[in-house]
Amino acid sequence: MKRLMLVLAGVMALSGPAIADDAKYPARPVRVVVPTAPAGGVDLLARFVAQKLGDRMGEQFFIDNRPGAASMIGTRTVTAAAPDGYTLMMAPSSIAVTAAIKKDLPYDIERDLAPIMIVAETPYALIINPKLPVHSVKELIAYAKAHPTELNVGSAGFGSASHLASDLFDNMAGIKMTHVPNKSMGPAMLDVIAGQVSVLFGGLPASLAAEKAGQLRILAVAGSRRSALLPDMPTIAEAGLPGYEVNNWVGFLAPAKTDPKIVARLHDEAAAILNEPANKKYLVEAGFEPVVSTPKEFAAQLTSDVKKWREVAERAGISGH
Repeated sequence: MKRLMLVLAGVMALSGPAIADDAKYPARPVRVVVPTAPAGGVDLLARFVAQKLGDRMGEQFFIDNRPGAASMIGTRTVTAAAPDGYTLMMAPSSIAVTAAIKKDLPYDIERDLAPIMIVAETPYALIINPKLPVHSVKELIAYAKAHPTELNVGSAGFGSASHLASDLFDNMAGIKMTHVPNKSMGPAMLDVIAGQVSVLFGGLPASLAAEKAGQLRILAVAGSRRSALLPDMPTIAEAGLPGYEVNNWVGFLAPAKTDPKIVARLHDEAAAILNEPANKKYLVEAGFEPVVSTPKEFAAQLTSDVKKWREVAERAGISGH
């Protein structure tokens, strides 16, 4: 009996500090992995939120950029980390595209990550070269049907989110545009402006200045709802292709099995940041649309995105190794 009491005392001694640590989380600096390069949109958003979280929670939230391999390097860093709340991730929706088309990944984003919230969306837009004689989604579809395979559609690369967005559009509209991939979104946008391709699914914030300069034309936004950046512009679904939806989000995640209390605390603190009017104004002006989703809603979005892009990739014969 004496030996049993000593063992129990030891177990309690070991468990005590862990419980105390959870209660005062965070008790040390928190790493936020960003699977993209510094100075990009995801990085800038992550740094803004990390600074605000640090101010609110009394500990530093620092950014660790781990770009490369279609976000796989950064994602693997997080899925392999201890689920203690001290390694988190701010990631683009392209992690779902990678999960959908890459084979033999060393992780499963639905199994190995704990969604906290979708922080913001950066809407895609359907943009065209202004010399193309169409002014609406319906006119673009009609033109493509009347000129089979003559329209070139650009992308940020083979198997990229913009590539799959165009293939989804083709399939739902019953048309076939010729895919012309580029190395990234910036050069792809220049291709549209130069007229080397006629169509692109590109970032709405970056498209606005070019449209004002008459260099391209925006036909519709690709998300599930209209954008605060261009509230009078219809969605593709509203403008002639019901059911079409591509949501380009940035999400906040933790390793799977992270204490639900920590996940809830991070969600509530981030939601409070995003709901502050001054922060909302700053993010909208920077090209982001703040989103305050629940962990459950974010998990459903991840599952839906992986399923959708896997079906699109298989139909288009896109596969990754």
